[in-house]
Amino acid sequence: MTKEEPAVLIDQRDGIATITLNRPEKLNALSEEVIAMLQANLDLLVIDESLRCVVLTGNGNAFCAGHDLREMRHGNHSEKDFRDLFARCSLMMQSLTKLPVPVIARVHGIATAAGCQLCAACDIVIASSSARFAVSGINQGLFCSTPAVELSRAINPKQAFEMLVTGRLVPAAEAAHLGLVTRVVQDDQLDNAVTQVVDQICSKSGAAVRLGKAMYEKQLAMNIPDAYEFAGHIQAHNMMMADASEGIDAFLQKRRPIWKHQ
Repeated sequence: MTKEEPAVLIDQRDGIATITLNRPEKLNALSEEVIAMLQANLDLLVIDESLRCVVLTGNGNAFCAGHDLREMRHGNHSEKDFRDLFARCSLMMQSLTKLPVPVIARVHGIATAAGCQLCAACDIVIASSSARFAVSGINQGLFCSTPAVELSRAINPKQAFEMLVTGRLVPAAEAAHLGLVTRVVQDDQLDNAVTQVVDQICSKSGAAVRLGKAMYEKQLAMNIPDAYEFAGHIQAHNMMMADASEGIDAFLQKRRPIWKHQ
């Protein structure tokens, strides 16, 4: 990265936003600047009605190595300073999960500590076969408390706790078995796999995808009877939407649908 290049890049075209962590020489560690830039971009994306899908990735040899420990140790930081830092990072993570469209993590190299947290916060994680995951703060005497919040909700809590107290690197195939990773592909097929999923999402009704993501996240926190009641109301509302009428008619007429809401 040259001095002129920002620490976070964003590219938007055809409703697809690609956010790229751009500190390859630091393994894309989350400095305070990176956290602030991610937050600023997410604040703009959440109100972008043309948005269809978001891809999160990193330049260089890693996805993200977590917080910038060198920056955290530089200077005389108080406990309040660190509380403020982790509050800003937690807000950014929540902003990522609250985006109204699917968020795909494109993972290569390592995704450790807060980098693993970023993966857990995404809706879909596509990883290269050589990628590795860890919540490795414990190796430096720091339990990954904030990453634990996302990780323990993404995979089995006992498996999450084992990762948190050992700090071990988990291969992509095992991460997929645990449920942290959606799909593992050969290294040279990573971009193709991400593009394929993005294209599949963008070929669907944008209104239905947005409604579906909001419904899916909300029902996860409900008990089964309440979830069914809520889902029934949402599906009835969905049936009254123009895209649902078009989609059903297209199916019956054996043609491709023409979505009103892309």
